[in-house]
Amino acid sequence: MSGEKLDRDVAKEQIDRLRQEIRHHDWCYYVANEPEISDQEYDRLMEQLLALEERFPELITADSPTRRVAGEPLSGFPVVEHKVSMLSLANTYSWQELLEFDRRVQRGLNTSAQIEYAVELKVDGVAVSLRYEQGRLVQGSTRGDGLYGDDITANLKTIKSIPLTIFSSQIPLSMHSLEVRGEVFMTRENFARVNQARERAGEPLFANPRNATAGSLKLLDPRLVAKRPLDIFLYACLAEQDLPETQSEAMDLLERMGFKVTPHRRVCLGIQAVIDCCQEWEDRREALPFEIDGLVIKVNSFVQQRQLGETAKNPRWAISYKFPGRQATTRLLDIQLQVGRTGTITPVAILEPVALSGSVISRATLHNADEINRKDIRIGDRVIIEKGGEVIPKVVKVVTSVRTGQERQFQMPSLCPACGGAVIREEEEAAYRCQNLDCSAQIERIIQHFASRNAMDIEELGPALIRQLVAGGRVKNPADLYDLRLEELKALERMAEKSAQNLLSALEKSKRRPLSALIFALGIRHVGVVAAENLARYFRSLDALGAASREELEKVSGVGPVMAESIEKFFRAERNRQVLNRLRQAGLVWTEEADTAERRKEDGGLAGQRFIFTGTLRSFTRAQAEEMVKSLGGIIGSAVGKSIDFVVVGEQPGSKFQKACDLGLKILKEDEFRLMIERLQGNI
Repeated sequence: MSGEKLDRDVAKEQIDRLRQEIRHHDWCYYVANEPEISDQEYDRLMEQLLALEERFPELITADSPTRRVAGEPLSGFPVVEHKVSMLSLANTYSWQELLEFDRRVQRGLNTSAQIEYAVELKVDGVAVSLRYEQGRLVQGSTRGDGLYGDDITANLKTIKSIPLTIFSSQIPLSMHSLEVRGEVFMTRENFARVNQARERAGEPLFANPRNATAGSLKLLDPRLVAKRPLDIFLYACLAEQDLPETQSEAMDLLERMGFKVTPHRRVCLGIQAVIDCCQEWEDRREALPFEIDGLVIKVNSFVQQRQLGETAKNPRWAISYKFPGRQATTRLLDIQLQVGRTGTITPVAILEPVALSGSVISRATLHNADEINRKDIRIGDRVIIEKGGEVIPKVVKVVTSVRTGQERQFQMPSLCPACGGAVIREEEEAAYRCQNLDCSAQIERIIQHFASRNAMDIEELGPALIRQLVAGGRVKNPADLYDLRLEELKALERMAEKSAQNLLSALEKSKRRPLSALIFALGIRHVGVVAAENLARYFRSLDALGAASREELEKVSGVGPVMAESIEKFFRAERNRQVLNRLRQAGLVWTEEADTAERRKEDGGLAGQRFIFTGTLRSFTRAQAEEMVKSLGGIIGSAVGKSIDFVVVGEQPGSKFQKACDLGLKILKEDEFRLMIERLQGNI
């Protein structure tokens, strides 16, 4: 025992040292932008820490650097109440409005003296709040409506410039509870990389860095958020006591604590100095590596801030100055349609080339048909375009006063411009979409999804090979995969006979995938893995599913009106039916075996019982555990609710565990779950 005790003590000492060293290098790299070691050396430190924590799991803590990307996908974000409201700022767009703001401040403070203002860059991102207790990050949330926000702690922990633990001799001992606020953002360079990756994957592009940031923080899987290059600048510090006397000093304190604070801060005496600063940054904004849309002006003194107070919506002691939009006027020559790799049909304005913000613009997004109608945009119009961090500029408005009567109205097509198939538009959606299985504009994405693990699970069919098959005209829809022959595969670049044979074997094996996998593989909009399983269980055959009415579809668990409409339209499309007939002829599983639920129930099986998993399992993977449940007739739920029969809890469970406890659901520890399965399988 003494040897084990000594080993554990030594391990704890090494773990503490490694964590402190890694936190230091995180700060150097992500905050100070001055790395002290190579990436390889950093990875080696992280590997040592992971190995020690794996050997001594009882020493793992929530603030360990290895815990930044942990846990599981969430079913939704809990709502939290802000202790201090996260008010938005009133906007101003002119020097005159800034002068009026200064006069209001002077009246509120009953003084004619010049006011000292803290001026900071207004980063174009997403506002968040971080709460620390005893120096450890315990909660992160969005602004929400200012009173309540979403708890996105797990997502914010993936941002390396956010410290999980504050270590600094500069922190006052009494500051045991600290809240800081900041703006999560994405640099221009990283935004471009994200969109390039999405384009390669056939995913819709983000409109601008802020849009990409907001979309990333809304993801329910922190592991996906960790892949997005997010960063943060802190701009506020809240504590019950021991705060400095001014905003500028508070920012200096945060910087000493190791936080990444808003750069290029300036203290200005008097409103004219503020105006001069705004003019300076209006010219310099393009030189920054991130987007700003203005400056934030705050009364520097906290005493004066408290004296001025706030309205129901905005603080009286702060305002934002927004830069004028970067605009130009030109003629709209034509409207062309662009089919994205997910089937969305987007109208694009073809413009008479015009110089704007250092580049020549000849195209602009029109977003969708509703936007065209709302702005009454016609071919031949003189239009005002604006560039503000968009992938391509947008049309702001039409100059109707110069219309000649020769302008032409635009209508969205009923047929896809890429494949000629029918176009659908779902209720309450602005987008027109093509969901034909043989659409040339999206075939790569269709095949990638068809071959994915939860679909037909054709592991040998990677993106590069799909690209070759599509480019060479060998594959134009999923059914073409099952017509591939050894000789034509061997002729492909980097495809030896063994690789070709492996692909053919994988294709043959995929024919035995269950009906639920085929339904999911078809890529019907809104139909995910769980919905596909429910549909297969209810209809038992693809023919029955394809013939079902919307009313009958809505009887299936988890299928609402939107999904039902999408399924009906998919099977109604003649081109899709042609592809489906070929898939049937290829020998894919078309029907579900007769239900054995009653027999399983008599045998003590899990038929009809719903399970949810949370936390990390030791004995098997999440996928293996779910497969065990389904093999015994059980159902995997998508969210914690009263319909769930069992919640299986592993190590470090997520928010599902707390919600399950609140609802009084049956909780199974991993050992209890394993024992249940073994008994039902007859192994004990």
